[in-house]
Amino acid sequence: MESLPPVTYYKPAGIPLRELDEVKLTVEEFEALRLKDLEGLEQIECAEKMGVARTTFQRVLYAAREKIAEALVNGKALRIEGGEYILYTESYRCSTCGREFAVQPEKKGRKLCCPGCGKKSVQRAHFQRGSGVR
Repeated sequence: MESLPPVTYYKPAGIPLRELDEVKLTVEEFEALRLKDLEGLEQIECAEKMGVARTTFQRVLYAAREKIAEALVNGKALRIEGGEYILYTESYRCSTCGREFAVQPEKKGRKLCCPGCGKKSVQRAHFQRGSGVR
């Protein structure tokens, strides 16, 4: 997965949080929804991106859709958290000071500056996978 969800909690408007039941959606269920329903990829492509079998992907996707439906139909809050996932990052090296640092792929389109010296003389070092188990 390229990045964590930008928002991790949704609730019906006008109802105090303490009065709501909650449905928990795992990060991998969120990613399955993103890949299939937002990106419009075929299930086999989604499974490959997530590093799971197509049948596993399908099971994760159906569980995610069921949880979202439960939250919407029954007026419950939805929390996105937990699960086992891998967060992909790209590693860059500053040619001025030599510092190496990681950047998530969605931020790589920006002009990168070294967090050490502030120079823009950075080059991609390598692609890495980091553990994202929460």
